[in-house]
Amino acid sequence: MSDDYRIDSMKDVRSILGEPSELTPLKVFPTLDETTRRFVELSPFLVLSTADRSGNQDVSPKGDPPGFVWIENDRTIVIPDRAGNRLVLGHQNILENPHVGVLFFVPGTPETLRVSGKAELTCDPRLLNQLTVRGKPAPLAIRVSIDEVFYHCPKAFLRSELWNPESWPEQQRISMGKVLARRLGKDQDFAAEVDARIGRSRREL
Repeated sequence: MSDDYRIDSMKDVRSILGEPSELTPLKVFPTLDETTRRFVELSPFLVLSTADRSGNQDVSPKGDPPGFVWIENDRTIVIPDRAGNRLVLGHQNILENPHVGVLFFVPGTPETLRVSGKAELTCDPRLLNQLTVRGKPAPLAIRVSIDEVFYHCPKAFLRSELWNPESWPEQQRISMGKVLARRLGKDQDFAAEVDARIGRSRREL
């Protein structure tokens, strides 16, 4: 379907959204500093964006206790990997295309911290032991060499009221057992067994 209002140029984008403030470029840094280091140290959750060699995108959540991302130096961070669904889509993307984006969250803080750079995978045992959580070393780690760091403005959080518990909907409980049972034409016993298996895996964190 054609769109008569499709935008095909940055000129059109700027005509709608305007130019950035003269101060905006000043908030983009090539390295971490004291305040951005502290933000990373306080963050228990991030999302990692990757793309394959063709540009197909993937985004993956990562989380552990605050400080789980190790700051190797002001230009390098290390993100531990943990047991998951083993699809390893992000890992495959990094091997094909090292360019990544990382978005750090601190609960209750409306700003987020954006980091972009180039990633590599490592299984250095000394590093993995340093990234131990709950008595378990990381099976591998993602080292990101930083190109840019900057705080993203808080407006998205303020508009969405994400950190306001009074705005939260009723908690959604997702039954992967039921999801898979519908796709595979299985019965409720199958769904219950899948959910029980997932429950055991979560308790073993």
